[in-house]
Amino acid sequence: MSDALASLVARLGETAPGLRVETGPGPAGLYAYDASNYRVPPQAVAFPRGAEDVVAVVRACRDAGVAVTARGGGTSMAGNAVGPGVVLDFSRYMNRILDIDEHARTARVEAGVVLDALRSAAALHGLTFGPDPSSHSRCTLGGMIGNDACGNRSVRHGRTSDHIEALEIVTADGVRAVADRTGLHAVDPQDAERISRLEADVRRLVDANLAPIRTELGRVPRQVSGYQLHHLLPEHGFDMARALVGTEGSCAVVTAATVRLVATAQASALLTLGYDDVVDAAEDVPEILRWNPTAVEGMDEAIVATMRARRGPDSVTGLPEGRAWLYVELDGDDQGAVDARAAELLDVLKARGRTTGGRVVASPAERRSLWRVREDGAGLAARLVDGGESWPGWEDAAVAPENLAAYLRDFRRLLAFHELTGVLYGHFGAGCVHVRIDFDPATDTGRTAMRRFLSEAAALVVEHGGSLSGEHGDGRARGELLEVMYSHRMIRTFAAFKEVFDPTGLLNPGVIVAPARLDADLALRELPLVETTFSFPHDEDGFAGAVRRCVGVGRCRSDAGGVMCPSYRATGEENASTRGRARLLQEMVRGETVQDGWRSTEVRDALDLCLSCKACSSDCPVGVDMATYKAEFLHRHYKGRFRPRSHYSLGWLPLTSALVGHAARPVNALLRGPAGKLLARLGGVTTKRRVPAFASRRAVRKALRTARTGEPAKTLLFVDSFTRAFRPQVAAATARVLADAGIPCTAEDGLCCGLTWVSTGQLSVARRVMARTVARLDNGDDRPIVVAEPSCAAALRRDVPELLGTDAARRVAARVHTLTGVLTDLAAPDWTPPALPDDVVLQTHCHEYATFTGRRPRDLLHRLGVRHVDEAEGCCGLAGNFGFEAQHYDTSMAVADLALTPRLDTIDAGTSTVVVADGFSCATQIDHLTGDRDIRALHLAELLDPAADRPGETS
Repeated sequence: MSDALASLVARLGETAPGLRVETGPGPAGLYAYDASNYRVPPQAVAFPRGAEDVVAVVRACRDAGVAVTARGGGTSMAGNAVGPGVVLDFSRYMNRILDIDEHARTARVEAGVVLDALRSAAALHGLTFGPDPSSHSRCTLGGMIGNDACGNRSVRHGRTSDHIEALEIVTADGVRAVADRTGLHAVDPQDAERISRLEADVRRLVDANLAPIRTELGRVPRQVSGYQLHHLLPEHGFDMARALVGTEGSCAVVTAATVRLVATAQASALLTLGYDDVVDAAEDVPEILRWNPTAVEGMDEAIVATMRARRGPDSVTGLPEGRAWLYVELDGDDQGAVDARAAELLDVLKARGRTTGGRVVASPAERRSLWRVREDGAGLAARLVDGGESWPGWEDAAVAPENLAAYLRDFRRLLAFHELTGVLYGHFGAGCVHVRIDFDPATDTGRTAMRRFLSEAAALVVEHGGSLSGEHGDGRARGELLEVMYSHRMIRTFAAFKEVFDPTGLLNPGVIVAPARLDADLALRELPLVETTFSFPHDEDGFAGAVRRCVGVGRCRSDAGGVMCPSYRATGEENASTRGRARLLQEMVRGETVQDGWRSTEVRDALDLCLSCKACSSDCPVGVDMATYKAEFLHRHYKGRFRPRSHYSLGWLPLTSALVGHAARPVNALLRGPAGKLLARLGGVTTKRRVPAFASRRAVRKALRTARTGEPAKTLLFVDSFTRAFRPQVAAATARVLADAGIPCTAEDGLCCGLTWVSTGQLSVARRVMARTVARLDNGDDRPIVVAEPSCAAALRRDVPELLGTDAARRVAARVHTLTGVLTDLAAPDWTPPALPDDVVLQTHCHEYATFTGRRPRDLLHRLGVRHVDEAEGCCGLAGNFGFEAQHYDTSMAVADLALTPRLDTIDAGTSTVVVADGFSCATQIDHLTGDRDIRALHLAELLDPAADRPGETS
């Protein structure tokens, strides 16, 4: 740390006691990126808890000459949320909803409030916030205000600026003020004169430039580029709040806002329309707008293909035939009337002759699935099914909707001329097109070509009367190009406006005014190949390409929906998110801020709370697989060194459990006594959990004898280490279920998938174990392999081929099924299971969720007759070795509290509800959480076992 930075941090310790300030390689690496192409490591990151903390930071930075950049969720795609000085992260603590006035239909919120949190709170009053960006699950109101964000329903609700009543700000000299629809007002009366002078300077500036402001600004609905000074015109009442929206933190720091809310629609309908291409789709937009829709969203085939490849063919349903699609949403007060309008609109569009098909989507599940495809567009377009990469930079242009088709036609010609490919999606009803392009920003030649294309694209959109930015802001991506769009006088007016507010250029320098070159500070560069043990077959550049998958869209920072990222949801810390870890791994590969490579303690600490749940490999739109990256890192980090004790005690569990099986009874008795706690401490294992009882070899042999059916075997039952060691009765039940379903098995015992060695990063041992398993299984037998333990099934399906890299490993992996999967795909058509309970609480294993997409226990249970399945969508928190490690116990329980514990708490004594959890870790966590409540999680095989008495049976 430099002396100047140390002095700045020391001053903040005095002026803002309790303010959290972080410096060093870890924070610099985490906050060097947003969701854009840019990388700007900060000197420090501050986490304010209130406006006074912000005042202290701004004043200290002003005196030290250090820049300040405000940041919300870090999802900016134009480089608006990275800066070289101090970054203010509002999302960590300043995330309170201060007030909701249902009668006035307003809410007062701090800048770090996530949009979905506001919408959930407002929904209790039948209200919502109108603008809804696709990043609604993690973007903050402060970020939306900074960019003037819009979203999917902007056809109806417009931009964020249309919904702002007042902004609470801190000026560049550390003065608190309120900007509202009548001007600026000091919070402290002592600052009234200072704020009055500032307002007077702005009024003089506007009065001197009325003509260009009236003629150049506010021409199309999505004209976000530059400053929105037309809100300050006399005819608009000098609306200072709306004028500061979209300034990207370059004029003042927004700490809170009063926003207008709108009523939630009582009824809605979603119409999906297919087209041969996006130009045909755009041609129909003017007609669609005549029907007063809430949303008109478009996308091309590349996004749909990637979603289906990553999450299974059933992940996108409800789309008609075509290579481009529009989503059209209508709303109203009566569902029947809305449905009739949707059907009528469909008939009109079919008669126009451009559509390849269309339908009104009635199923709520299909509608949710379709909106998820659209909302994940930025991530899905970043890493396509063919492995190609695409980048932002020209992802946000907008024209008047009636000009959209002509613009797209010319834009595609421009792409073709430059031999580039763009993946198109966006808000077609508002004329705003998002596109990610296969630039090559890693090389000098590629950057030169990228710069040439962007300059010509800017000229093209201006030729069509449009805006460089339609909602993402100019940032570092487009600030330099504003001179293509605006007159010199307007550019000078923008500069003068910033100077009034920020005369020393303290706030978010390099954007909008005096912008940095658009090809400066690009994150991507050519990197050397990194030697690894995993093969990373889906990434051309191996490990470096794998960690580069993260482009910062931040879906891992969502608090709900999907399973990732449990550690972030439990802690709220950026370095506990999938994105944060990926960014630090990228920095490790670069070797700049993180300079000690595989030995990095910053990376180790960030990975420490990763539960290796693998949910990110499915939920992350670009397929980041942090569990695999963590295993590779741990393998390299501890190579030739002593490991944490739990890596030995838990990592070698398959071997020790096999030995214990010969003396299970005395060992179990020992572990239940005082010696057990001592052994746990010595092994780095928490003493707050009861160690599961080991099964004896005799019990295992008995279970396998019971499993034999005498019928010709159609499947192979892989008896994994967890099932063998702790619940051999599950193997027997699985065999009976398979026989009952018409797919009898033979059991294969004595093999291991190597999972525990993988999760603790002991990859050399894992490979030896896996090689032995593959040699035994790849013997010409092509029968499906059924694995009762989902984590072991996932290891065989994914880790084995990626670690061994052999054809034999791939053949074995292709045969692996979970019990859910084999019953879904191969059970006899006339199979009828035993009577099942009406109600099931289900904990789906994260590895099954991530690896065996499209084969969900929830769907199978519904199909077999269970009426109500209450699924705890999220990690159980135990996650193999993680929750048994002493230092992770509290985090493990916090993760359980997110989804699993609330479900278990709904189960009353004597209820007929059954708890189902196939994963041994999940069942163990449930046993721990329920204590003496006499609730035991059943494996699916035990629930379906024709020979078992099941609690809660229906007759």
